[in-house]
Amino acid sequence: MGLEVKNVTKTYGTKIAVDNISFSMQKPGVFGLLGTNGAGKTTSIRMILGIIKKDSGDITWNKKQVIRKNINFGYLPEERGIYPKTKIYDQLIYFAKLKGMNTKDADKSIKYWLKRLELEEYTYMLAEKLSKGNQQKVQFITSVMHNPDLIVLDEPFSGLDPVNTEILKSVMIELINKGKYIIMSSHQMSTIEEFCTELIILNKGKTVLQGNLKEIKDSYKANKLEIEVCEDIKNIIKDAGLELIFEKENNYQIKVNSEEQGYELYNLLAKNNVHVNKFEIKKPSLHDIFIEKVGASK
Repeated sequence: MGLEVKNVTKTYGTKIAVDNISFSMQKPGVFGLLGTNGAGKTTSIRMILGIIKKDSGDITWNKKQVIRKNINFGYLPEERGIYPKTKIYDQLIYFAKLKGMNTKDADKSIKYWLKRLELEEYTYMLAEKLSKGNQQKVQFITSVMHNPDLIVLDEPFSGLDPVNTEILKSVMIELINKGKYIIMSSHQMSTIEEFCTELIILNKGKTVLQGNLKEIKDSYKANKLEIEVCEDIKNIIKDAGLELIFEKENNYQIKVNSEEQGYELYNLLAKNNVHVNKFEIKKPSLHDIFIEKVGASK
């Protein structure tokens, strides 16, 4: 199996929503589709799933042109897509049948997923009675209950508290282990870093960065130092000629140009008999890289 997006463009009138983008997924896992609001992510997703037509380029799944009938996909849109005045079980059955499931298989799958996501107590409750987080979990069920090969998740952790976030993360790991192809779009960069191996960043419809996340991060030099001590070291940082980015309760984040600068500060702290509880030289996070690539053009 595999997804190939090659030189795809989509325009609406005079506006180019997606401008000649290309990427591929050749093995199971999670692919990150990132960008600012209006960057072309949703349009790209809808073209990949055959929901809207591209103007030019090729999109293939298993080397076949993508049309609705030849790709078994699950889609979790960012917008709420459940019926507030309908009971959870009834609408899940409805969505399952739209996806071609028979009643017996749908019932089995729905009961499994309601239990897996700790929603059993809400089975026959109206959707409007559920919290936003639990509505999100119901919507997630609609994207996976038919066992799709390709799953597209747009802001999957939106509205979830920390406990439910961990539940959904564990489900994500299970899907990866089952060999699913997953495209995830999110503004939560820490989540992208946790799950994604490959990614693409769009800005105003154009690709501004893509590739292997580890290789992208390895291409950047260390630029930040985090130190945790038991006393005020602002004067020592100043004496070292370094810029203090942030400080809270003797936890300091400092801008550095190289690892050597960091170790020079460490030696200076040692000479001043400062006990260091934490010393970590960091490369830019995905958040930092994202801001670098799209922030200047905002």
